[in-house]
Amino acid sequence: MEGVGDSSTVRRILLGSLLRRLRESKGIAMREAGYHIRATESKISRLETGKVSFKERDVADLLTFYGVLDEKERDQVLDLVREANTLGWWHSFGEVLPPWFEAYVGLESAASVVRTYEVQFVPGLLQCPEYVSAVVSANRTLTTAELSRRIELRMRRQETLERENGPVLWVVLDEAALRRPIGGSEVMRTQIRYLIEQAGRPNVTIQLLPYSVGAHAAEGGAFTLLRFAEADLPDVVYLEHLTGAQYIEKPDEVEQYARAMDRISVDALHPDATINALESLLK
Repeated sequence: MEGVGDSSTVRRILLGSLLRRLRESKGIAMREAGYHIRATESKISRLETGKVSFKERDVADLLTFYGVLDEKERDQVLDLVREANTLGWWHSFGEVLPPWFEAYVGLESAASVVRTYEVQFVPGLLQCPEYVSAVVSANRTLTTAELSRRIELRMRRQETLERENGPVLWVVLDEAALRRPIGGSEVMRTQIRYLIEQAGRPNVTIQLLPYSVGAHAAEGGAFTLLRFAEADLPDVVYLEHLTGAQYIEKPDEVEQYARAMDRISVDALHPDATINALESLLK
């Protein structure tokens, strides 16, 4: 599992994918598999998509049911169970981390490529501390301690870009996000300078989508496309809503988002022209 940081999320997905392949190779229905471990068909579905933690006993019983009897092979799978159940660093922020966002932080931490289109805000991975504080403070229902922890969480997420095996981050940023004065004009100037600085990283590409483009392929709104180095892991599209999020994994649907991202990347300013545009905004 080299190259995935400390992400238990990826291990769960890999393990779930393995169990699905074993079940399907034997022609066993999810309902049958669920009955065998005293669980529902829905539980098997959640296990196979890596959305829940695994009990070692359940996996051992499924391996037996699927005809995996070789001790060495079983031990390798059960080792993966123990790794998958190891908590990632983000779990320590559980008191301020919504359940629907927890999975995203794990996937983001493990991704090899993060491509995102943002309309309203600068993406979290590229927010300077002053901008983070202004965004988080807009939620007036949070206590001072909760605000501090949310700011800390966002800054901790940014450390993934500094890892030796950190992801490639490719951002298409709508001009509207830079015209909205989050925290006031001075905070926005600091944020724009920070974007220029971050664009100098070898693993960061920023493109500005100007108003002049007009209608474009991503009119539906912001989204993030996550890609992983492991061949067994499919691309995932993340869509965030006011009170939750949607994770899209079906290949044909993911492909539509990938094509939209490719098209707006062509429509947006070249990365070098983007830097010039950002410097003009500062003036």
